[in-house]
Amino acid sequence: MIDAVRQILLKEVDDFLVTLTGYSENTQVAYRRDLNQLLDYLSENGLSRWKSIDAQVVRSFIAFQHRNGKSSPSLARLLSSMRSFFSYLVDCRRIDGNPAKNVQAPKQPRHLPKALDVDQTGKLLAAKVESFLAVRDLAMWELMYSSGLRVSEIVGLNLRDIDIDDGQVRVVGKGNKERIVPVGRVARDAVNQWKRARQPCSKDDVSALFISRRGTRLTTRSVQKRLRSWALRQGIEMRVHPHMLRHSFATHMLESSGDLRAVQELLGHSNISTTQIYTHLDFQHLAKVYDAAHPRARRKPRDA
Repeated sequence: MIDAVRQILLKEVDDFLVTLTGYSENTQVAYRRDLNQLLDYLSENGLSRWKSIDAQVVRSFIAFQHRNGKSSPSLARLLSSMRSFFSYLVDCRRIDGNPAKNVQAPKQPRHLPKALDVDQTGKLLAAKVESFLAVRDLAMWELMYSSGLRVSEIVGLNLRDIDIDDGQVRVVGKGNKERIVPVGRVARDAVNQWKRARQPCSKDDVSALFISRRGTRLTTRSVQKRLRSWALRQGIEMRVHPHMLRHSFATHMLESSGDLRAVQELLGHSNISTTQIYTHLDFQHLAKVYDAAHPRARRKPRDA
């Protein structure tokens, strides 16, 4: 019975897949895989006509996939395949409406960005620097933390982009959006020290602020590796990555000022909803303080 039902439904799926000849092979494979999963579900539930499928059936199918471990992005892609297929059936007048049109995938749990606390940040940046590489690296870490820069923005900086006297740096961020952000005193001092150390290795045709021993612009990968090694030498065992300094900047700024709009401008976020994730981090900090300090919040000791 199941095989017979599946064969009835399979013809429309095959007809639809023929229309995808202009798509990449990977896309066609993905559509076939997604729709085969739908066919399995429908045949196992005795549904043999497309017209009998409504939004509730689609939701039940998505819920079934979710219970079986499908991630939110996978479910969203699955729904996209279904919408395209049902739109095809509507165009062919085999069904009256698209049952997947208004069905949404379950939201993926939002993972809060990890940030260093103030003490950890101080420990990270407290190293004594003497070598060429150490002077350079500390200048990068100080600048990233001082101004909330992405690693791609750090490696993209040119000498002309930073104004030490005025205490500001011009940054080209995502989407080639330019912003000018302040640079703190400690970071200015570190960059000044680096600019002096940089001169012997500089080349006339390399305008990058941060360069290697060979005088070439750094890659994001090399910066990531340097920071990881640096953090371990400073006794920080958690995995530290460049974006963590940006998260730390945003979190500490918000904890001190409470000015979400200002933090949005400093980070270069086009939408404040992106910045609002740091309010969750700030709340976590406040909750920990509350739990530790409020007499009614402390856990009762377990009975002996």
